[in-house]
Amino acid sequence: MKKSTITIDVQMDESRVPDSIQWSATESSADNAQKAKAMMISFWDSADKAALRIDLWTKDMMVDEMADFFYQTLMTMADTYGRATKYQDQVADMKNFAKDFYKKFQTKQVEENKAG
Repeated sequence: MKKSTITIDVQMDESRVPDSIQWSATESSADNAQKAKAMMISFWDSADKAALRIDLWTKDMMVDEMADFFYQTLMTMADTYGRATKYQDQVADMKNFAKDFYKKFQTKQVEENKAG
């Protein structure tokens, strides 16, 4: 059986706010650790029937980057759900939600730019 190891290094400031996030994987084609401004990791605990999560983002992550990150994550979660279940109606619902979420974000940005 093959084994892959994923390593995540988080550098934090004195207030324990992430300054930087870097990750690497033994099965990755990248030679060096990859930088990231945010991460979301979920594990399923089948005994407790609960999702266990780690959500971190660096202090230099911009709001527009966070909106892009969430939009793309929601879209890929929908794809994953579709591959696992074949319930394309729910995949469409999830993707429509993600698109609506992103449009609302864009509208807020336009309104804030006009007000500012």
